[in-house]
Amino acid sequence: MEQYNQQPTEFVRVKLPRGREILGIIEQRVGGTRMQVKCVDGKLRNCRVPGRLRRSLWLREGDIVIVEPWEFDNEKGDVLFKYNPTQIQWLERKGHLKNIKNEF
Repeated sequence: MEQYNQQPTEFVRVKLPRGREILGIIEQRVGGTRMQVKCVDGKLRNCRVPGRLRRSLWLREGDIVIVEPWEFDNEKGDVLFKYNPTQIQWLERKGHLKNIKNEF
């Protein structure tokens, strides 16, 4: 009986930035697959959605995304992943978005 009274543990798998990837918030759509993204490091990058993700990622202003800056031009980057609202809540609860919310 005690097993059934316990609350279920929470298992949420959220992708976190790795390596050169950083978090950012979309500030403005420029046109086509390009947008201005304000990143955690304080830079405003002109980012694009790569061809393999064009039809699967629908992005709007205010979305939190993972950006990978280009190796040869740090002012540009690729949007690799968009967080859904449940994942954003998890990131806020775990403290990953604390610096983003302070930054913006």
